Amino acid sequence: MGYVFNADDAQHYQRWLYDGKNRRVLALETGLMRSMLRPVFGESLLDVGCGTGESIRPYLGKGISLTGIDPSDAMIGVARENLGHRVDFHKGYAEDLPFEDNAFNHVSLFLTLEFVDDPVEALSEACRVAKDSVFIGFLNRHSAYVARLRARRFVRSSIYDNARFFSIGEVRKILYSLLGQVPLFWRTVLQLPFTAPGVCHRLESSGCFGKSPFGGFAGIHAIPVPRYTAMPLALKTMVEQNVAAGNRVASCSRYHKEKKQSRTENAKNNTAFK
Repeated sequence: MGYVFNADDAQHYQRWLYDGKNRRVLALETGLMRSMLRPVFGESLLDVGCGTGESIRPYLGKGISLTGIDPSDAMIGVARENLGHRVDFHKGYAEDLPFEDNAFNHVSLFLTLEFVDDPVEALSEACRVAKDSVFIGFLNRHSAYVARLRARRFVRSSIYDNARFFSIGEVRKILYSLLGQVPLFWRTVLQLPFTAPGVCHRLESSGCFGKSPFGGFAGIHAIPVPRYTAMPLALKTMVEQNVAAGNRVASCSRYHKEKKQSRTENAKNNTAFK
């Protein structure tokens, strides 16, 4: 079990969202997610570590079956207030999802990996319950944005004091170890954390920096490829093989050869009779 957000954390996040600059940051992050994770009408989506529900909000009203899971009662309480009964909420941990294999078309972890206890197990569980795709949105360890978050620890405390940051390469490596060499795509935003928010938002919304490995927020979209296990069947007819002289071994080729010879002899006998 990793860090579980309490009621103070939930209220702090709600206050954080009141700032217009922070709303623009969230808009860039969720915009990247929406451009990569595109469930269609009738499909299902599970958001692991759903928090207050802001990462589910972009998919409301699109005919998608939405489910959120989070270990924090406080976060789920705020999410229910924000989204009502349009989302099916559960309490649970990313490392032990209470769902069947392939239960959802898509699974997302949006700013969740930073706070889990076992990131490999969390991603393994996400891949287990996902049928079509898995999206991971996380703060990029190799970015100026995360460097600034780390520097702030010396000034004031925040929820990121309990976070563990990952690089794009690290998350890709975990996914490949779990799924094999499956189709996998990545992009980033928040390249310019020290630029004026309005200018930064316009530049990044254009998508021209999307393939930079140094963006503050990274999104990775993995497409699991179904794997089938072949079950060997017992061979019921012996094959022809080398045996000692005088022994006969039944085989498909010998059977058809003897049957053809028998038909030929019968045909000769019928001709002679006539």
